[in-house]
Amino acid sequence: MAKADRLERLDVRRVELEADYDAALIAALQVTAGGVWGLFDHKPDRAARAKAAPVVAALDELAADIDNLRDQLGLEPFALHQSFLAARGPVASDAPGEPKQARVWLEKLGVAVS
Repeated sequence: MAKADRLERLDVRRVELEADYDAALIAALQVTAGGVWGLFDHKPDRAARAKAAPVVAALDELAADIDNLRDQLGLEPFALHQSFLAARGPVASDAPGEPKQARVWLEKLGVAVS
């Protein structure tokens, strides 16, 4: 019984952390959709990279905590963060800009884009 209670508490904590991650990612995407570059690290711009670094670090930290809980619960790694990391980095010169990419992500997450 104690193990079931512990697993339930871990799962509740995982759900809370995933909600925190979603909220942080959505907030960052909304800023990016508004025209602030750096979240997806598409340009080799030190200032934009530095401005986005705390947000990315916070997302990384949350994702690490989530993955730790998911591992303890026997669940797959946190796919949303893996997708986010895969979307970051240099892109072809004809690829959509970060604001447009952020709007696509917001739509994919079911958030109304203004």
